[in-house]
Amino acid sequence: MRHSALFTRRRLLRVAAGVAAALAFDALPVMADERIKPSGNSTGARNMLTRDIPSSAEPLPMIGVGTYRGFDVAPGDPAYQALPEVLSELFKAGGTVVDSSPMYGRAEQTTGELLSIHRPRSPAFLATKVWTRGAQAGIAQMEASFRLLQTDRIDLMQIHNLLDWKAHLPTLRQWKEQGRIRYIGITHYTPSAYDEVEAVIKAEPLDFLQINYALDDRAVESRLLPLCRDRGVAVICN
Repeated sequence: MRHSALFTRRRLLRVAAGVAAALAFDALPVMADERIKPSGNSTGARNMLTRDIPSSAEPLPMIGVGTYRGFDVAPGDPAYQALPEVLSELFKAGGTVVDSSPMYGRAEQTTGELLSIHRPRSPAFLATKVWTRGAQAGIAQMEASFRLLQTDRIDLMQIHNLLDWKAHLPTLRQWKEQGRIRYIGITHYTPSAYDEVEAVIKAEPLDFLQINYALDDRAVESRLLPLCRDRGVAVICN
């Protein structure tokens, strides 16, 4: 590996606070699978493995970038000046997923600013979250996300940590039917909540689950990953 490529990878991970999302759409590890394909994003993009989103069969690159901390910076901050390169390197490598949340401070606004000036037009798959109580408060928060991200369509809207999910889910379904949202999902990170996560997945048709999964955090392997595979739910691994 060339030194410059290694430096770019380290810089991307450092600036983006190490919250890149690995996409495991069939919800179980594989050695080789015909559903894993080279990414066909923009001309000249390096190949990246993809998985099909079960609910649509749309291929999505397996590596994305999270915006927690790393994108919670203002234009005057030196760290802000490095972020255009972070996104450019992601897109050049064939990645598209950019994941944010209203709870990440300024991250949504920063993401919207950077994507609005990206040339050529960015191929970003925009994912964000609703994280508040009450249906009307959720609508207001999600409308703010549209404004901050400078978009009229969000690819994935997730109910963050299942907060008041029953109040928000009808809005998400309605907006998906209207085309404002392409996919809907839920997120969590605490094993103590996994029983509720399991119950929601069993009760409601969802496109995505975003959940912790790492060598030192494998609690989802026994029940949640097999359940998502069986229910056709894509999994974003933190």
